[in-house]
Amino acid sequence: MPKRVLRGVVVSDKNDKTVVVRVERRFTHPLLKKTVRRTKRYQAHDEANTYKTGDRVVIEESRPVSKSKRWTVVGALTPSGEIVAS
Repeated sequence: MPKRVLRGVVVSDKNDKTVVVRVERRFTHPLLKKTVRRTKRYQAHDEANTYKTGDRVVIEESRPVSKSKRWTVVGALTPSGEIVAS
């Protein structure tokens, strides 16, 4: 089964080797037919502490690293949307 990959923004980098990434998804409401935004926060493993608050990153599903970390940071996103692995 392929690993899930999500794109989001780092909202916290206070913990050692961990970043909190906010991932936003958009969908059309079934009744109102209006676009709705929902956000979810994921804790991701950042081995080298390279990513800071405000960075756009790509995270990938991985084995459990700790009680709450099931994702690892793959790389950063450039403004054009390309992935730059670190």
